Amino acid sequence: MNVEQLVPILASTVAAATPLAYAAFGELATERAGVLNLGVEGMMLVGAMAGFAVASQTGSLGLGFAAGMFSGITLALIFAVLTLSLQTNQVATGLALTLFGVGLSAFAGRDYVGVPLDGLQPFPIPLLSDIPFLGPLLFHFDIVVYGSIVALFALQWFFGRSRWGLVVRAVGESPASAHAIGYSVIGIRYMAVLFGGAMSGLAGAYMSLAVTPMWVEGMTAGRGWIALALVVFATWKPVRVLLGAYLFGGVTILQFYGQGMGIHIASQLLSMLPYLVTIVVLVLISRNPKTILLNQPMSLGQSYYPHS
Repeated sequence: MNVEQLVPILASTVAAATPLAYAAFGELATERAGVLNLGVEGMMLVGAMAGFAVASQTGSLGLGFAAGMFSGITLALIFAVLTLSLQTNQVATGLALTLFGVGLSAFAGRDYVGVPLDGLQPFPIPLLSDIPFLGPLLFHFDIVVYGSIVALFALQWFFGRSRWGLVVRAVGESPASAHAIGYSVIGIRYMAVLFGGAMSGLAGAYMSLAVTPMWVEGMTAGRGWIALALVVFATWKPVRVLLGAYLFGGVTILQFYGQGMGIHIASQLLSMLPYLVTIVVLVLISRNPKTILLNQPMSLGQSYYPHS
């Protein structure tokens, strides 16, 4: 396989992995604070619809991405109010949020089905993109892809080196202890949930503005659930999240390039591969509970009553 054949495959892999990475980064931060938000799929869909609608109306992709993030934050705020202030069940509320996002995006996006839009274009890094072989492979992506690398290092530093990152981890591990030394557990969890919503909205907007620049009902196709599984697969570590996203992204694009490369497998089976791999990976890592419990926030999914 020469570089001319490898470049489109790699570009497609990265494009498929980037929304997974952003959504999983957001959910990782949310879960590090001890909150389980299963509404990632719904927030991604609303972000995709809002981003596409604003970009098509204004002609600005930047405003489209901002709208996607804002819509994700709005849905995350609804989730936070219900689960953190009103103490509803996090699992049930997250599932309801996904159903709400699916219905809202389908209803609000009716007028945008089939509307053309010029998607986000690659941004070659000067000089680096001219390097033979490696340049077209590694330095010829769009700005949002580069942003995912920046997000990786930012999260790695935040949770590993910064004071507030350690506070967020403390809130996820032992909220009572964090509250006892003067930190607002509910306030910190609010911020983590809103950050997760922003990242999910950005992930959805990237799908409708870059991966496939169009609006189609249900276009995330379960990627929000894969992002949730990816956080567990990565055992709550940002580096593993990004590597896992590229793994799942590669499996996703295999269905498009597999038959063209002479792999004689039914197209229906290839379409199932990303979800089959997700199930297989979760089954494999579940065989050793210590692998998950080693980094899992101890209060994940549990409500906290600051005055109890």
